[in-house]
Amino acid sequence: MACMKLGSKSEVFHLSGHTWVCSAGLKPDVVIQVQDQTFHLHKFPLLSRSGYLEALFSKASETASHHAQLHDIPGGPDTFLHVANFCYGVKIEVTAENVVTLRCAAEYLQMSENYGNANLIYLTESFLNDDVCTNWEDSIRALESCEKKLLPIAEELGIVSRCISSLAVKASYAEDKSLFNWPISAPETTTTTLWNGIQTKSTSGSNWWFNDVSSFLDFPIYKRFIQTVASRGVKADLVAASVTHYAKRNLPLLGCSRHCGSSSSEEGTNYGDDIYYSHDDQRSLLEEIVELLPSEKRVASTRFLLRLLRTSMVLHASAVTQDSLERKIGVQLDEAGLEDLLIPNMGYSAETLYDIDSVQRILDHFMLTFDSSSRCYNNVEEKQLMGDSDHPLRAMTKVASLIDGYLAEVGSDENLKLLKFQALGALIPEDVRPMDDGIYRAIDIYIKAHPWLTEYEREQLCLLMNCQKLSLEACTHAAQNERLPVRVIVQVLFFEQMRLRTSIAELDMDTNSSNEETTGKNPELEGGSKTKGNAKMGIKEMKERVYELEKECTSMKQDLYKLVKPKEERNFFSKIFGSRSKTKTSPCGGKGKGGEEDTLLMIRETKN
Repeated sequence: MACMKLGSKSEVFHLSGHTWVCSAGLKPDVVIQVQDQTFHLHKFPLLSRSGYLEALFSKASETASHHAQLHDIPGGPDTFLHVANFCYGVKIEVTAENVVTLRCAAEYLQMSENYGNANLIYLTESFLNDDVCTNWEDSIRALESCEKKLLPIAEELGIVSRCISSLAVKASYAEDKSLFNWPISAPETTTTTLWNGIQTKSTSGSNWWFNDVSSFLDFPIYKRFIQTVASRGVKADLVAASVTHYAKRNLPLLGCSRHCGSSSSEEGTNYGDDIYYSHDDQRSLLEEIVELLPSEKRVASTRFLLRLLRTSMVLHASAVTQDSLERKIGVQLDEAGLEDLLIPNMGYSAETLYDIDSVQRILDHFMLTFDSSSRCYNNVEEKQLMGDSDHPLRAMTKVASLIDGYLAEVGSDENLKLLKFQALGALIPEDVRPMDDGIYRAIDIYIKAHPWLTEYEREQLCLLMNCQKLSLEACTHAAQNERLPVRVIVQVLFFEQMRLRTSIAELDMDTNSSNEETTGKNPELEGGSKTKGNAKMGIKEMKERVYELEKECTSMKQDLYKLVKPKEERNFFSKIFGSRSKTKTSPCGGKGKGGEEDTLLMIRETKN
C-alpha cells in the first residue's frame, strides 16, 4: 500500500479526557470544538495554512482566546487531528485509506497554495494522482473510504470519478494486471508457484478483479464502475459475469434452495459478519442488478437468471423486473435445467405448488424467437444426425423435452387445472418431438393424480400426443394402461400392429434378398443356412406378436361394439378410425389411411 510521510517533528498533542492540548511552549490561544472533542491550539500555525480559519478569526483581538466550532469538517475529530499535526509540522502518514478524508478536509479549510507552499490540498492531490490511482489496491481502498458523508464532497472534487476510471482501465486490460499490483482478495483461480526460491502469485483468466469490486464497493459505485468498464469495449459476457458475481456475493436470498419459500415471510436476513439486509434493501438491489445486466442474448447463464427470477418472487420485486427476467430466460430456454425451472409459487393466493404461469410466459417468449421456417424438417432425427447444432430446430427439440419433463413433475399436483396443463403442453409444436414418450409419461402422471377426470376430458388430454410416435416400450405400457381412454388404447394397438406388419414385410424382403445372394455365391455354405434360419425365426416371432395384437384388437373391438347400439355402430367407429372415403386425424394426432379399411373389415368379421 502506498504511503506518504509528512512533517518531521515529534508528537506535540496530548489527550486528556476529550480534550487535546498542545504542549509546544506557548499558552494556546484558540479553542476549536469538533463534535465531542476539544482542541486547545495556537492561532498562528493554523491561520498560516487555512483560509477558512483566517477568515474566521480575522476580526478577533490578538490577545483574546477564541472559540470556534467545526462540527461539519469531513472526517470528524480524527481527521482534524491529522490536519493540526500537519500545520504544526508533526509527522503524519498519508495512506490510501485516509487520503480522501484529508483531501476533503483540506478543501473545507481552504488549505491551498495561497496559504503556504506544499499545502495540504496540493500534497493530497499529488498523492491521489501519482500513487493511489496508479495502484489497483489503493484505488479500491480510496473508494471504500468514501462513506456516505464524504461522498458528496468527494464527488465534487472528482475523486470518485478518478478512482473509478483508474479501476476500469485496469480491469479492461486484464492480461496486464501485474502492472497495477495484485488484487486485494485473490480470485479462485489464483495459484502459488516457486521460481528460484521466490514465492510469486499468478492468476489465470480475465476475472481476477471480480472479488475485489464485489467485496469492497457499494452498489452505486460498483454500478458506475461496471458501466465504465462496458463503455471501454469489454465483452458483454465478461460484464455479465462480473454482475453475476456481485449478485451472488451481495444478495443473501439468491443462495436459497428452490424450497425456501418460507423465507418470504421473514423481515430480513443476517448474512456474513452479522450484516443485516432488510427485504426492501435486497429487493431494491435485485431490481438494479437486473437493469445492469447487458441486453445481449446468452451472456448470463440461464440457471443464474432463473435463480434471480425465483428470488425476485420471494422478495416480491416489481412486475417490470420479473418481466425482464422472463424475457431474458425465454430467449435461451434451451439452456435451462428442469430443476431450475421448478419455481415455487410465491403468490399470496397460490393454488399450485409451482408457478406454472411464469413458465408459460417464458415459453411464450421462446416461441417468439423460434424460426418457423425450421419446421419444414419433417424428420427431426434426420436433421439432428446432420449435426447442425446451430439450427433453431435443435433448440426447439431441447425445449420440447424440457417441457415434457416439467409437465411430468407438475402433473402430480392435484390443484393443477386441466386447461392450464393442456395450454402449456399445446405450445410445443407436434413435429419437433422425435418421440412422444415424454409427453405420454406426463399425461399418464396427470391422469393418475386426477382420477375424477371424465372420459371426454381424458380424450382431450391425449390429443397432446401422437400415438404413432410412441416407442415400442411406450406402446406396450399404453396398451395395458387402464387409465387411458379406450379409444386411445385401440389406436395404440392399431398403430403397433401396423408397425409390426411393416417390419415383417421389410424383413421378408431383406431375407429374400439375402437368400438369393447367398444362393448365387455358394448354396452349400453352412453360414448361409444359419443366416436363413435366424431370419425365419425372427419373422416367426414377429408374426406371433402380430397375431397376439390382432387378438387384443378383436377383443377390444368386441367390447366397444357391446357399448353402442347397432344403429350407431358406423358413426361410432368412424370417429375412432375414420371413414372409408375420407382420411381423418386420430385423437392421438396420427392419421389412419389404408390400414383403416382392414380394421373395419375386421370389425365386420367380428360381428358376423
